[in-house]
Amino acid sequence: MITLKEALKLKNEEIEDFKKDLLKKIDEKKELNAYIDVKDYGKGIPIAIKDNIQVDGWEITCASKILKGYIAPYNATVINKILNAGLSPFGRTNMDEFAMGSSTESSCYGKTINPKDFTRVPGGSSGGSAAVVAAGIAIAALGSDTGGSIRQPAAFCGCVGMKPTYGRVSRYGLAAYGSSLDQIGPITQNVEDAAILYDIISGYDEKDSTSANIEYKKVSTNLNPDRKLKIGVVPNYIKDASNSIQKAYEKAIEALKKEGHEIVEVNLMDAKYDIAAYYITAMAEASTNLSRYDGVRYGYRAEAKNLKEMYSKTRSEGFGEEVKRRILLGTFVLSSGYYDAYYIKAQKVRHLIKDEYKKVFEDVDLILSPVAPDIAFKFGSKKTPLEMYLSDVYTIGVNLAGLPAISLPVDESEGLPVGLQLIGKHFDEQTVFDGALSLERALK
Repeated sequence: MITLKEALKLKNEEIEDFKKDLLKKIDEKKELNAYIDVKDYGKGIPIAIKDNIQVDGWEITCASKILKGYIAPYNATVINKILNAGLSPFGRTNMDEFAMGSSTESSCYGKTINPKDFTRVPGGSSGGSAAVVAAGIAIAALGSDTGGSIRQPAAFCGCVGMKPTYGRVSRYGLAAYGSSLDQIGPITQNVEDAAILYDIISGYDEKDSTSANIEYKKVSTNLNPDRKLKIGVVPNYIKDASNSIQKAYEKAIEALKKEGHEIVEVNLMDAKYDIAAYYITAMAEASTNLSRYDGVRYGYRAEAKNLKEMYSKTRSEGFGEEVKRRILLGTFVLSSGYYDAYYIKAQKVRHLIKDEYKKVFEDVDLILSPVAPDIAFKFGSKKTPLEMYLSDVYTIGVNLAGLPAISLPVDESEGLPVGLQLIGKHFDEQTVFDGALSLERALK
């Protein structure tokens, strides 16, 4: 598969020929169930789009029965930005329903397969976006990251996934899950492509009240892998990771040392606090955001005798089990008598997590961290929801603090890729990409 950088040099007729070849490859790999639909939006370099990002005229469902038949009436800001840059939406990728999951098993379209091992999950919730890039049936893709949903599938499938600083990329046109956590970002074949696509989709947007109105400089034209950085490593995090992850971590540290970077040990709060604060926050916000799906305005509507029954049946039949679970838990933590005990306390812990990262970044430029406790797990191996939630243990702190981070493959274990992430300071994507490019070069 050609890279995004190479594709940007193609002439119009070459792009059309490439699309024809791409359609054949997609058809040959239908068993992955990574694309929900393949549709050429128009002239431009084809880019895969996660099924929760609005594309004018496309059916956008968030992989949920409740939104089947909904046709997007406008483009998300990121879609207009890629169109202006000569790229074009080319297909909807599968995902966990409403981005709630870590394995792309909860989609109403069925599960997506990891192209590296058909018995394993591709990660989630952007599993389809990661799988199409890893399988060579997309040049690049857009995903969304609420608690690791770009970085974890990228790590499981062996590609590069980047989560920008909160507010750097417009959320206008992204179906909301956790409004204070969601960010759209790129999934690509290499670090440089991620920087190029990041530059294209970044910037202030007056349509998004959470968009950061600050000076913005392109990173892809200023990449410098020769910069010598101070990189923090987190021994208390690694002790609970699998041997595969620990081995990859040591390999990455040695590679960074050879590149001339200074490695220092840092401490972060036990990640169990991240899990508690994240899931209370995310579920509370999900409960509020998903209240709009009621069968009245758009999407699926159940047959019923009266309005109350219509609400109840529509949501019971339209939402999957995981989405129902998160709505119920979110409604509970926001309810009278529990709001202070759970939601307010979670916000206080979130503030502590943010302050902790800020303090660590006074001494280091980047933090090297695992993405997941282990390599891609087998379908059905997580027996309880809590087991599934714990697979996000290393990624969710980044979202709670609103930081930028990038996942890239650094090793292999059992024939599967092992990814690690580099975490940076707020709005310091340049350093994140410089460090990642240096590590990628050192591992070649």
